[in-house]
Amino acid sequence: MAKSVVVPAIISALTFVIILYLMINNNKTLEQGLEISSLHLDLANNLPKVHVDVSEISADKTDPDCKMYNCFDIYRCGMNEDDSNDIKVYVYPLNQYVDENGDIINGVISKEFYELYTSIVSSRFYTNDPSKACLFMPGIDLLNQNGLDVSKIGRLLASLPHWNHGKNHVLFNMLPGSAPEFSTSLDVMHGKAIVAGGGFSHWTYRTKFDISIPVMGSKLEQSTNPKFGSNTFRRWSLIAAQSNIHVDFRVLLEKVASENQEFLLLEKCRNMPDDISLASVRCEGDSRKEYPEVLSQGVFCLVLPTIHLGQWILPDALSAGCIPVIACDTYVLPFSEVLDWSQASVRIQENSLQDVMLILKKIPFSKIQRMQQQVRFFYENYFNSITALTVTSLQIISDRVFPHNARTYEDWNKAVTNGVQTPLSLPLVTPKEDGFTAVILAYDRVQSLFQLITAIDKVSSLSMILVVWNNQQKSFPARNEWPIIDHQWKVIQTTSNKLSNRFFPYEEIKTEAVLAIDDDIIMLTADEIEFGYQVWREFPDRVVGFPPRLHIWTPDNKLRYESEWKNNISIVLTGAAFYHNYFNYLYTYKMPGDIHEWVDEHMNCEDIAMNFIVSNHTGKAPIKVTPRKKFKCTDCATGGSLSLDESHMVERTTCMNHFTEAYGMLPLKSINFRADPVLYKDDFPEKLKAFPDIGAL
Repeated sequence: MAKSVVVPAIISALTFVIILYLMINNNKTLEQGLEISSLHLDLANNLPKVHVDVSEISADKTDPDCKMYNCFDIYRCGMNEDDSNDIKVYVYPLNQYVDENGDIINGVISKEFYELYTSIVSSRFYTNDPSKACLFMPGIDLLNQNGLDVSKIGRLLASLPHWNHGKNHVLFNMLPGSAPEFSTSLDVMHGKAIVAGGGFSHWTYRTKFDISIPVMGSKLEQSTNPKFGSNTFRRWSLIAAQSNIHVDFRVLLEKVASENQEFLLLEKCRNMPDDISLASVRCEGDSRKEYPEVLSQGVFCLVLPTIHLGQWILPDALSAGCIPVIACDTYVLPFSEVLDWSQASVRIQENSLQDVMLILKKIPFSKIQRMQQQVRFFYENYFNSITALTVTSLQIISDRVFPHNARTYEDWNKAVTNGVQTPLSLPLVTPKEDGFTAVILAYDRVQSLFQLITAIDKVSSLSMILVVWNNQQKSFPARNEWPIIDHQWKVIQTTSNKLSNRFFPYEEIKTEAVLAIDDDIIMLTADEIEFGYQVWREFPDRVVGFPPRLHIWTPDNKLRYESEWKNNISIVLTGAAFYHNYFNYLYTYKMPGDIHEWVDEHMNCEDIAMNFIVSNHTGKAPIKVTPRKKFKCTDCATGGSLSLDESHMVERTTCMNHFTEAYGMLPLKSINFRADPVLYKDDFPEKLKAFPDIGAL
């Protein structure tokens, strides 16, 4: 019988205090930059000592045939008290285990493992009650196997009170093996435990049991500011920045680099000053490059096998917005059980490396844009921190346990794409009887507002008028001052003067169709508005309206906002446009990046932002209706019209470029199309025309 100190049921006092702090502050601990380094050092030097006589314990031999059905007790994972379909994870206390000779078995806890440990404690998966746990994680740092006595560690694992031959346990290991073999899986005997490993090959990976994770660590703190998007200038088509690759690969790549000026081949720097870390630089001959910053200059980044299959270069490339080119024949890519890497990387065989540039040149620019989007999505959701890595791993296991509640392929892989995604709420043809809600953004132009309301009231398909009063300094007119109209109307007083208020999904909007219109657009006739609505019924997943605009690329490859009339358009201004109410929800709650805040801060470009999100979501261009050209309010010269500012066009161009950066690509689509009513210009009696009052140029 092994002589050991019984591990207490309650976590040791020091660990408990830290965990309690994390639970109270939830994720704020990591997000707000708690000094994990100092806490980690204090913890590492003050862990309670637990003596275990491992000489009398037998390790559980690793089972290479494990699957969820034969090495995992799913009956431990019943419905939780909170009715959630999430697994519950118990983490063992952080202790310093000492063997019968007084030697420390488990070494010093690394900062990365400490962050992983605290990430679980502060997650929705955590439970401090082992009797309610579905999954267990030992408080033993196995992230880097090098330097550990794997024999003793295996016996130490077997001594844990809930071990049960490793069933329902998960072990995190980023750097498996040790010199000189560097095996691709954890060498520690771990029985039936799941291994979340960073270096799996197809030969060692137990499919849908183990989890392939990225190799990550302290470099996360030094990572570059992510640069995403096809409009970001990238000097190199391909960058190879790994050090210590095999000499055969190096010789081959040198030949490819000599034949292709757009290929940057870097290597480990030699004879560096003592104050510069070799890990933070790469060299091209005598030219020194900052690493990983240099990766942001490449469209593609090469990933080759070195002593470990799992590579720092992969998360580094993702963080730089560089599309990985994987030339590791047996490497199991991180989270490949759920992530579709074909959408975010290029995979080639090692023996095709000499043709890598030819392969990359055949990839269409449109596909590169989509891949860059997916790279960004993967990085921001799964690779940007130890916490993201940890939560993703637990979510994968939870999806296995509760398949009826598992995330779908789209949930795991859905980036902000420009593919057609017409939602179910958008029917092919909108019912005619629904009509539309006119949402008027108003500030203080009362006279033109009343003129507009009177004109819109004549439109037969109108359902309701909703006035969004955006002035907090001046009250809207009393009800008895408003014009008497036939349709229902209501005024909403906003709490702040923001242009985005016009796109809020107000509960008063009962129709699918929304007409967004400014309070100074008084030149549209009832026929024009009615025809615009009928056109929208044919195209309910697009912005359909009157004033068109266009994006153009200048000769020096810069994006510019253009207001001149051309033969094609890519924007319809929402000063007078129809769109589906669904897009109010997307604009308000699903806008990527800081676009929402940008619009509110600059008091401009909300219409461009709406066109971006609609075209991005549907992959379709807007529709211009009728040829009416004059949309300037002749009486608004001193009425505060934003579009009259001389810097307006410059700021609109700035907006468009900023939004493109936020999306990681330009979602706008150009179209050579305009909708006019039948018989509009034919020489027929007016009574034969459905929309006779259509303005001319």
